[in-house]
Amino acid sequence: MSEVIVVGVDNSETAKRAAMAAAKLATALGAELHVISGFSDDRIEEFGSGSDRITVSSADSAEYVARKVSEELDVPAGNIKYFAARGNPANALINYAETNNASLIVVGNKRMKGLGRVLGSIANSVAHGAPCDVYIVNTEVDA
Repeated sequence: MSEVIVVGVDNSETAKRAAMAAAKLATALGAELHVISGFSDDRIEEFGSGSDRITVSSADSAEYVARKVSEELDVPAGNIKYFAARGNPANALINYAETNNASLIVVGNKRMKGLGRVLGSIANSVAHGAPCDVYIVNTEVDA
């Protein structure tokens, strides 16, 4: 069984940068990359009218985000999977990594400076609770 690298994503550009770094690592190491998007509630919404209705849950939305990001990554076919994971982003990544025996969690450094550092960041929470190594990607863009 190959090693598993887990990366957390949302719709942000910083998350996409972290995912690109995770993809490079996974490819270089021959590891399987799992792209994870967390969701914290069981909200369900219905769209449409009459008999043409569609139901979308928070889990569906999270899985959609993970799938879209995974489709943009340059990882060999069969070495990438995407999932939605229940919980706030940090706990979802920690629990997923533990359940799937991940060797590495990759996260971006968003909210690790200034007021965000005081209030807490996903990267900080993951680093303190991870069952494996954590790689924190510098996702800031030089102006």
